[in-house]
Amino acid sequence: MVKDQQVRRLFTLLQTGNSQAVAAVQAGLDVKTARKYRRLGRLPSEVRVTHNWRTREDPFAEVWEEVRQELAVNPGLQANTLFHALQRKYPGRFQDGQMRTLQRRIKTWRALEGPAKEVFFAQEHQAGRLCQSDFTHLSDLGITLAGQPFDHMVYHFVLTYSNWEQCTVCFSESFESLAEGLQNALWALGGVPAEHCTDRLSSAVNNLARNGDQQREPAFTRRYQALLDHYGLTGRKIQAGKANENGDVEQRHYRFKQALDQALMLRGSRDFASREEYERFMGELIDQLNAGRRRRLMEELAVLRSLPNNRYESCQRFEASVDSGSLIHVDRNAYSVASRLIGESVEIRLYVEHLEVWYAQRLIERLPRLRGRNKHCVSYRHIIDWLVRKPGAFEQYRYREDLFPTSRFRMAYDSLKQTHGDRASKAYLLILYLAARETEAGVDEALRHLFREGQPISFEAVEALVRRGQEIPSATQVTVEPVDLAGYDALMTGSEEVAS
Repeated sequence: MVKDQQVRRLFTLLQTGNSQAVAAVQAGLDVKTARKYRRLGRLPSEVRVTHNWRTREDPFAEVWEEVRQELAVNPGLQANTLFHALQRKYPGRFQDGQMRTLQRRIKTWRALEGPAKEVFFAQEHQAGRLCQSDFTHLSDLGITLAGQPFDHMVYHFVLTYSNWEQCTVCFSESFESLAEGLQNALWALGGVPAEHCTDRLSSAVNNLARNGDQQREPAFTRRYQALLDHYGLTGRKIQAGKANENGDVEQRHYRFKQALDQALMLRGSRDFASREEYERFMGELIDQLNAGRRRRLMEELAVLRSLPNNRYESCQRFEASVDSGSLIHVDRNAYSVASRLIGESVEIRLYVEHLEVWYAQRLIERLPRLRGRNKHCVSYRHIIDWLVRKPGAFEQYRYREDLFPTSRFRMAYDSLKQTHGDRASKAYLLILYLAARETEAGVDEALRHLFREGQPISFEAVEALVRRGQEIPSATQVTVEPVDLAGYDALMTGSEEVAS
């Protein structure tokens, strides 16, 4: 095969006065070949004929029209689906090895005659105009707190121009998590962009409203719109199933999780002593990532609007009635309150990770918010006054497991079941009543002492230890006997005699 390099050398030699025969020999070409390229005045790559003919017969030529009609009706049909359909229709005609031929044929048809594909238009970002946010799960990174799995997610905020980002740990895609995360990011940034874009979160977007139908149905929920108005943000939402419209934050999800995974590898452990230590570690990583975006961030800060005077209240307020079981039901979970409030209506303020119970403009309870549905948080202190009067209700009480504050209380109940039989519930409730009136820690220590000494569990024994103020040895208390130094002196004296 003649190469371009040979023909270039031929042209160079001919220009230096060499004859065609001499130039052809020196270029490594036949004289006739040299004459041909001298006449054309072009390189071999420029005159090479494009291979556009088949080297063998097309096995699908006779059935192609059927295939093309199927593709015209259903362009999403895959080649292997059509191939198996042809094998069933024409038994023995097509072999498995011919599937690749049909795939190439269909690929060519899609490129030349198929439907137009979706076009993604690159956007030119402007400083201070747009921010995007979304939630992403981090449970697959295997992070643990004190050895226990820490299943969580983060609210992720990104400025599309500078890629400055901020994360807030959360546990659900609730409005409270959205409001807390967005405000944390804005106050850490120190300014407010013009627009905020999110996906179609049910906590923010009114998914009943269709495009062009906003006059009858608002685009956003009332609470989310109030949050946007508080900061002067213009809300944007992506189209259903079009995650690419929130592409900046989606890409940052991947990059951030990759960076966090690498940082955990360098740390040598994915276990943290507390959530505070983990959040501090994450914050340091985000600061490192944002350090390289300082120049473009300064451009954004110059055009951001000022923050309002205060944060928007991110809690949800509503009324709840205390039922006959001294329970309130919030977000399909049950919480106990003081039995004095039975029949009363209380105000609930629901935050990201806790809830507050208010009555007569006073804070009555502050309880941790339960994650999930159909969970319960019942405190024995709220109901023990009446439960101790109705001990028969304890055995089958729906929330009985919540009435064992520690594992020792559960062990005490099991021990009483063996020694007191049917009267175990009454005896245990007296111990629980004592914990409510005295100290839970004191009762727990008394139970530990009784178990350690092998003494039977009873209300009288526990009460005696707690109320008499008897000193209970600590679980880690170690007694060391005094050392007799006479033996050491005798050893040293014997060693000196041996040496002499």
